[in-house]
Amino acid sequence: MTPRISLIIPARNEEDYLPRLLDSITVARARYHRGPDAVEVIVADNASTDHTAAIARAAGCVVAHVEKRAIAAARNGGAATARGEILCFTDADNRLHPESFNVIDSSISDARTMAGATGMTLERWSLPLAMTYVMIMPMIWTMNIDTGVVFCRREDFAAVGGYNEDLRVSEDVRFLMDLRRLGKSRAQRLRRPRGAKCIGSVRKFDRYGDCHALLTLPRLLWWTLRCGGSPKRFFAHPPSARFIDEYWYGDVR
Repeated sequence: MTPRISLIIPARNEEDYLPRLLDSITVARARYHRGPDAVEVIVADNASTDHTAAIARAAGCVVAHVEKRAIAAARNGGAATARGEILCFTDADNRLHPESFNVIDSSISDARTMAGATGMTLERWSLPLAMTYVMIMPMIWTMNIDTGVVFCRREDFAAVGGYNEDLRVSEDVRFLMDLRRLGKSRAQRLRRPRGAKCIGSVRKFDRYGDCHALLTLPRLLWWTLRCGGSPKRFFAHPPSARFIDEYWYGDVR
């Protein structure tokens, strides 16, 4: 059976978090009205040095090995092996809502929908986490760009060239902006469907403290302004480059 949905999970040393995501996927596949076989799960193993690939294989996932150390490259490498007509992307430390595949299928079946994202809630809350959430929400409302499980049609993924591998971070934001531009030319829009928010990990807050994002976001904005808004200069700027290496590309356990 050719799957309708391909769920792609970029993963680098995720042996501690991947099993709980895969458990949540099993539940969501069982609830999918087209049946569990209509969903294939692809783990894009981004040069892991732990048991990430073995865990994925044991759970029946397709494993795509991606050597280039870039989150965008991992997403694209997983997509290259996908067989489904709907491509979905989520991070390895998330957990899916049981109705994820039904909500995504219903949303993308609407011809007015270009692509979308399910949104996300956090596995725990505190006052600083709530303040961080409130600080980010205006951008989400204004741009109509969300996170969680991102989904689009296979042909539209190809039309925008997938994820931009020149971007070491924010490749997910650029991807949805590219899809939004494509949709505008077709009178289609991005969707933020209700009823299927995934549960997001707060492991970075556990490591760096619940207040760290409130201090980090202004610093990132300042570095961006110092670099004139140029991604190339931003990624080469020593303070921001060091931060990216540690925060996004360090092997967090």
